[in-house]
Amino acid sequence: MDLGLKDKVVLITGASGGIGRALAESFAAEGAQLILHGGSQLAALEQWLAAQTWRQRAIAVGAEISDAASVETMFQRGLERFGRIDVAIANAGRWTPEFRLAHEASVERVKGNLATNLHGAIWTTQSFFRALAKTGPRPGEGASLILIGSTAGHFGEKGHMEYSVSKAGLYGILYSAKNEIVELDPYGRVNLLEPGWTVTHMARAALEEPGLIARVLRTMPVRQLARATDIAQSALFLASPRAARHVSGQVITVAGGMEGRIQWETAQIDEAGVRRRVHEE
Repeated sequence: MDLGLKDKVVLITGASGGIGRALAESFAAEGAQLILHGGSQLAALEQWLAAQTWRQRAIAVGAEISDAASVETMFQRGLERFGRIDVAIANAGRWTPEFRLAHEASVERVKGNLATNLHGAIWTTQSFFRALAKTGPRPGEGASLILIGSTAGHFGEKGHMEYSVSKAGLYGILYSAKNEIVELDPYGRVNLLEPGWTVTHMARAALEEPGLIARVLRTMPVRQLARATDIAQSALFLASPRAARHVSGQVITVAGGMEGRIQWETAQIDEAGVRRRVHEE
């Protein structure tokens, strides 16, 4: 199926990471022109881009995603190169691997997660809307904003409250921005992708913990971990002005049917004690 993404200009934040690179490869395969954001890994992103056959259709741009002015400069560089931006994917993310209960998390840890995951998505939304207001829409096509969240924003995540909060905040962007983008583009759309456990460099260390994969898969009917390409393929659908022309304000969860998180192992449940208390009440 022709998704109608050839020559569309797509900006992807966090393009140096696992999901970000999969997004870049997938959109490049559709013939899109790309603005690829890199933060601290910009040099590695530039080196990777230089080795791609489609490098002439893309630029790598550095920006501090938590800084509104830096994000705005990135969008302006994209406009200077390509003349417009049709799709923006707010993918840049931060997850602190160390387990910390809420009262143990440092101020820096909390602020850092919110600044990257939530504030960065807000600045990306603002700059995308400014670019759209400046250039106007493609007639009848519809611009697309895609937010990359997490199942942690839906179910919560013990020991990572600040991350969960930062991803849950994307719902506020989603449900507001879907009603605002149509003021700039009558066919504009905003959607949210929520990956579950996905094999990326950010999650790989945690997945090495003995027993973690088994605990994770106990919550999923589909007993496998997601790959970055699984997220990218869903993003292609949402970005398409043909396949998803009437899809806006929606949350698509890519997590194998996850229903929640295991709280206790069987051995930790005092079944006899619980039964006794039930009879006593």
